[in-house]
Amino acid sequence: MSVKYVFVTGGVVSGLGKGITAASLGRLLKARGYKVTMQKFDPYINIDPGTMNPVQHGEVFVTEDGAETDLDLGHYERFIDESLTQNSNVTTGKVYWNVLTRERRGDFGGGTVQVIPHITDEIKSRFHHNPNSSDTEIAIIEVGGTVGDIESQPFLEAIRQFQHEVGHENAILIHVTLVPYLKVSGELKTKPTQASVKDLQGMGIQPDIIVCRSELPLDDGIRSKIAQFCNVPKTHVIQNLDVEVLYELPLVMEEEHLAQVACESLHLPCPEPDLKDWAAMIDNWKHPEKEVTIALVGKYIQLHDAYISVVEALKHGGVVSRAEVHIKWVDSELVTDENVSEYFNDVDGILVPGGFGSRGIEGKISTIRYARENNIPFLGLCLGMQMAIVEFARHVVGFDDAHSAELDETTTHPVIHLMPEQDGIEDIGGTLRLGSYPCVLDKSSKSYEVYGEELIHERHRHRYEVNNDYRDALTKAGMTLSGISPDGRIVEMIEIPTHPWFIATQAHPELKSRPNRPHPLFREFIHAAVEHNKTN
Repeated sequence: MSVKYVFVTGGVVSGLGKGITAASLGRLLKARGYKVTMQKFDPYINIDPGTMNPVQHGEVFVTEDGAETDLDLGHYERFIDESLTQNSNVTTGKVYWNVLTRERRGDFGGGTVQVIPHITDEIKSRFHHNPNSSDTEIAIIEVGGTVGDIESQPFLEAIRQFQHEVGHENAILIHVTLVPYLKVSGELKTKPTQASVKDLQGMGIQPDIIVCRSELPLDDGIRSKIAQFCNVPKTHVIQNLDVEVLYELPLVMEEEHLAQVACESLHLPCPEPDLKDWAAMIDNWKHPEKEVTIALVGKYIQLHDAYISVVEALKHGGVVSRAEVHIKWVDSELVTDENVSEYFNDVDGILVPGGFGSRGIEGKISTIRYARENNIPFLGLCLGMQMAIVEFARHVVGFDDAHSAELDETTTHPVIHLMPEQDGIEDIGGTLRLGSYPCVLDKSSKSYEVYGEELIHERHRHRYEVNNDYRDALTKAGMTLSGISPDGRIVEMIEIPTHPWFIATQAHPELKSRPNRPHPLFREFIHAAVEHNKTN
């Protein structure tokens, strides 16, 4: 068998960090030379998070092949440094959609369609498999929600069946649970963990490893008690304490022997890992030599998860410059031409990220104008690039009512619009440009200098494009269209050459940034912010 499976479930409460625990194990196994991939099985009935409100669900993470997925896939990619696919995020909605489509087609011969076997069989068919792999491949599969949730039960039943089918030595289960500290009695309590594991056992599943989230270290007595009541060896009870830096967790989990225990359970060799680069990255991160403040201007600032990849990419960029990056969260709805300087006179860089809808748009335009006129390093992403063009068209070119046709249907200067071939398509998903697209950079541009290559590929998630009728007006006024699609039809990147550092892209480069390999745009943006800090 070429694929080994590690299932990761959670108990007691949500938000314990199953995804980070799973991703940390992936990094440790990859550091030992194993080929690793990851999947997230989400119990919600939505097909995917693409139409869900970021305030409720956080960022939508887009894969290379154009899937709109859960933000946990961003953590997976950042930790294991592998590009995941549409098969990496499976929801209850996708499972039922496929089963019902097959039923309508007559695939079940008129039989009654039931959770067992039809839904569980569909779930099992979605577990990663790669029969052509000559190397041992490990698939780490996280199940969203917690044990005891009604919607999670089909996934857990599918895991029970799957373990029986492939053999327990080929499919193990890690259970992430809470060991709360009761201040009033001064004790760590193991009962919630015991109850959670008992729920799993009642479903016919026995955890192989128990990862305990706790505020305080587990003493030997606590580990022994959990091991005894939960039917695991004491060495398989792993503590997972909070860490100063998120990416420090693989190093902490290595000290806890998580990978060693997993390999032992999977009957695999466990060679020494190569974590030198990762440890060096953490050392740089924890010992900065300078500081910069970056304003992140959006409308979802009350929930930072809506911009989690952007924030992480900014921090990655700071590691290279040994700069601690402070994020100044600015609500774009509050920014006006009159108060803009109050928000940004103390920052070293300004970033306007992607988004949808008209709320807070004028504040973003005021922000971009301030960055342009005051020589503050600026990076615009997706909608941020579109609004940079709107701002430039209004205040430099002289088209006072310039706007995006998406946001103002009455504008006489729609510098951002739908491409002609998109007109008439009512389904928003039918017009979204999703996934990786190529871009050719102008060799005389700063963008080319940043990337160091002419042909680049970046991920996209947007609907409207730069109106080509305005290309000449923009370039004559001093804007450089620094990145164009290979067929010459679509403007992908822009910059202002007279500005110290003003670059915007239609793409989402933050999705490809890694802590030990920062994206060049974020790396150089932070470097420009460091230089700005020195001179101000």
